[in-house]
Amino acid sequence: MRKLCPNFDREDGLETVLEVPIPEEMFTGNRNNNNTTHRSWQNVKSWIKPHSERSTSMSTTALFGGKNTEIQLLLGVVGAPLIPLPIPSSHHDHHHPIVDKDHPIEASMAKYIVKQYVASVGGEKALNSIDSMYAMGKVKMAASEFCAGEGSLNDRLVKVRHLKKGVGGGEMGGFVLWQKRPDLWCLELVVSGRKISAGSDGKLAWRQTPWHHSHASRGPPRPLRRFLQGLDPRSTANLFSNSVLCVMEKTINNEDCFILKVEAEASALRSRSTSNVEIIRHTVWGYFSQRTGLLVQLKDSHLLRIKTPGNNNSIFWETTMESLIQDYRFIDGINVAHTGRTSVSLFRFGENSESHTRTKMEEIWTIEEVDFNIKGLSMDCFLPPGDLRKEEDHGCDVITSNPKLPLKIRAASFRVSASKVVAIDAEYSDDSTEYVDDDEEEF
Repeated sequence: MRKLCPNFDREDGLETVLEVPIPEEMFTGNRNNNNTTHRSWQNVKSWIKPHSERSTSMSTTALFGGKNTEIQLLLGVVGAPLIPLPIPSSHHDHHHPIVDKDHPIEASMAKYIVKQYVASVGGEKALNSIDSMYAMGKVKMAASEFCAGEGSLNDRLVKVRHLKKGVGGGEMGGFVLWQKRPDLWCLELVVSGRKISAGSDGKLAWRQTPWHHSHASRGPPRPLRRFLQGLDPRSTANLFSNSVLCVMEKTINNEDCFILKVEAEASALRSRSTSNVEIIRHTVWGYFSQRTGLLVQLKDSHLLRIKTPGNNNSIFWETTMESLIQDYRFIDGINVAHTGRTSVSLFRFGENSESHTRTKMEEIWTIEEVDFNIKGLSMDCFLPPGDLRKEEDHGCDVITSNPKLPLKIRAASFRVSASKVVAIDAEYSDDSTEYVDDDEEEF
């Protein structure tokens, strides 16, 4: 990861410290050739321009209305999702008795699995010694598949692209994470020149993007999902401490796993719902290896219903995310995952089958640096943006203009017939992106 940008305008000029490091893969050619290095930096300068025009493949343009819109969709959905419920910041005691006569056997077995997990990531003493953490890494994202008209005669499946292990096959970027406790965190993520910032000051969680004003989530602040992808073992243990064992055994990536389930309570779902958007459910599953005790996969799924103004019709959005967590290494006595792959499925249904759509996205992430107990990390590091304004009536915004929309496919057979103009920042009314349906748009 490159952290400094050379000054090519002046030989004696100081290097610029980048807010978010740039992946090394952005630079190609012979590193010993100064002209090649200069061209690489010029490419990066073009890459980080906020509104630079870059080449776009025909398939991507047809489906998403251009590369900019595709990146907006990727950042909105995959960039900074939250988990379903808050996690207590106090140290959780995992030394209590495993068997409790007042609870079902599934809950007792889940506590035993969590206790094994705590031991595998470093132990109770090591976890409780953590006061704060920092992580820096790189990502590669892509919208891999689009399917419209599921279950109808006009069913169409378009495979856009898939992520590859090499340089090609996705949008590249880097991120920086800071955390002092589960509800005190900050994220800066840049992908192909588009930046998303998100965080929580312990009172509210917020997000800021170039295409949307700063806005806060509804309900109590919740932790960032990325921390639960092997970065914050203590929060993971606390999250699943009240879980139940839902499946005794399942094989994930050649590992036999126990599966623990946590569901958001009805009161928590109501606090995140609005008059037009109802969050029906939000569930998290943790897949823990029977051999090592480590978390090898994190899955969550949520379902929301959008009520159409003027009639009784509703549109449903189901978002499912699965993260394969790998490459655990000990850092200061804490076992932290350093690589992983997240797959996302967005399913829109309701009304007639021809209006159904399914979009699949992928992300490969790698942790380059991790450190704990950061000195000087104060509350000022987690302050929300100055232009933040929390919606008083609801957590979604109604857009009166007609911007380019995600999931747009230019085919007359998929025209939406109902009149709906609703934009939901479901990530911050429900962990997803802005979904906009308009009778003038074609799907």
